Amino acid sequence: MTVPRLLVIMGSGETSPTMVKTHRRLFARLGPPPVPAVLLDTPFGFQENASEIAGRAVEYFRQSVGQDIEVASYRSAGADVLAYETMLARLREARYAFSGPGSPTYALRQWSSSSVPSLLGEKLRTGGCVVFASAAAVTLGSAALPVYEIYKVGEDPRWLPGLDLLGQAGLQAAVIPHYNNAEGGTHDTRYCYLGERRLRAIEGDLPGDAFVLGVDEHTGCVLDLDAGSAEVVGLGVVTVRAHGRSRELATGTTVPIASLGELAQELAQEPGRGAQDQGNAAAAVGLGTASAGSPAAAGGPGVQGGSSPLLDAVDRQQAAFDGAVDGGDVPGAVRALLELDEELAGWSWDTLQSDERDRARSALRSLVVRLGEMAEGGGDPHALVAPFVEALLDLRARARAQERWDEADAVRRHLVALGIEVHDTPGGSTWKLAG
Repeated sequence: MTVPRLLVIMGSGETSPTMVKTHRRLFARLGPPPVPAVLLDTPFGFQENASEIAGRAVEYFRQSVGQDIEVASYRSAGADVLAYETMLARLREARYAFSGPGSPTYALRQWSSSSVPSLLGEKLRTGGCVVFASAAAVTLGSAALPVYEIYKVGEDPRWLPGLDLLGQAGLQAAVIPHYNNAEGGTHDTRYCYLGERRLRAIEGDLPGDAFVLGVDEHTGCVLDLDAGSAEVVGLGVVTVRAHGRSRELATGTTVPIASLGELAQELAQEPGRGAQDQGNAAAAVGLGTASAGSPAAAGGPGVQGGSSPLLDAVDRQQAAFDGAVDGGDVPGAVRALLELDEELAGWSWDTLQSDERDRARSALRSLVVRLGEMAEGGGDPHALVAPFVEALLDLRARARAQERWDEADAVRRHLVALGIEVHDTPGGSTWKLAG
């Protein structure tokens, strides 16, 4: 079979529910299962929990995507020769090569003296799918951003030489994932925590005619090298930026790959034109237009919104729960709680390293407490609390099945505090009112 040549850039969310559909579509294009696939663990190879991160990614592909993926482990250039050659063999055989979170600088340092870049380039020339996300995505361009050194260590903003795999698509660009990040709240953390001020300061230092290709969080850019097309997938936008001027491509947009470079050249040649002129230039090469007042279009310092799909889901279910409680709708309250638990289960394999999952679990525990409080009142105590207790035990059973022990223990503690005795048996959990 002829294997397509695909280069996929993900801004974030690469092991979250938001990217499941994209991963499945990509695998479906690579032939009948089993499709040989590997995870390159180099970007996070320096972390003490590297095995845990790799394990969660493997489980994500198995449980959520429905595909097996092997770890092509290369955590350090100091790996022994057997480990190194094993990694290369797995990478050669794979039709799907995936890499994600960690440090782009560390990854570049380890890969620079290895055969990894040449093998990835070979896949893009002869057939295969390379999916790089988050930190790994930074390495794809002709220039790479040393994210942590700038944002966390305080080094001067600058560019490093990248792998230039985008050159296989005819693009000279620097990839910036997490483009719409808004974690800073009161300060600008767009552009992978760089912010407008620092990006503007180094944008002119890009080599040659290179431009910035920005990919929002939970968003992907699928470059089909055979068809010569670029497709935007996911929840956000892809941004072409040159000399401080930007143009956004909305999700669902498909354009010629060459038009990205053409637009960048036009933006660079006429940096002083207005937003309407930018829109006309975008239309000329088949691109969508952004709102003239948006920070991306204007190049202004304001902080863009960047909602979290997980926390958005928490807000929806909390609102549904509140509405059910206010209306005395017990089944509706239980349903909201169960759906929130389903959301958490879907995110359980994500390699997300922020506090979002903790915040979501906290919200779930709060709703559990409120559900227990609703059970207090008159009438037959057992009949009154039974629907609530059964719902909570169902949540606990799911959490235990997925080894989310902290959540399972929290549910049991809340039930005990409300006067419910829980007994675990080989056939499941039983309960009765204490006293």
